[in-house]
Amino acid sequence: MTNTAYGLNRRPGDGSDRLEMRCEHQNGLLYMVPGERSWVCSDEHRYAHVLAGFFKELAALNDARVREAMNRWGLYYRERPLDEGSEAATP
Repeated sequence: MTNTAYGLNRRPGDGSDRLEMRCEHQNGLLYMVPGERSWVCSDEHRYAHVLAGFFKELAALNDARVREAMNRWGLYYRERPLDEGSEAATP
C-alpha cells in the first residue's frame, strides 16, 4: 500500500513551522517557533536554523545517553561550514 502522506512534510504557518514525520510505525509533529536562538533567521528558513542549531547543541553536550539514543535510531549529526557567500559567513 502506498501512502503519499508518509515521510517528512513541512507545514509553514504564521510565524511558526510544523514538521510532520510519519511512516507505518511512527507519527509525530515537531513545532518550530521563534526562540532565543532562532529569531535571527527569516521565517522562510527558520525551520532549518532551528533543527541545525538544536542538533549542534545536542551533539556538543557529549552526553552518552544522547549518543546512545541517536545510535539506536541511526541518527548522526555533523556540523558543516557555512557557504562563503552567505550573509552569516561575512564578518
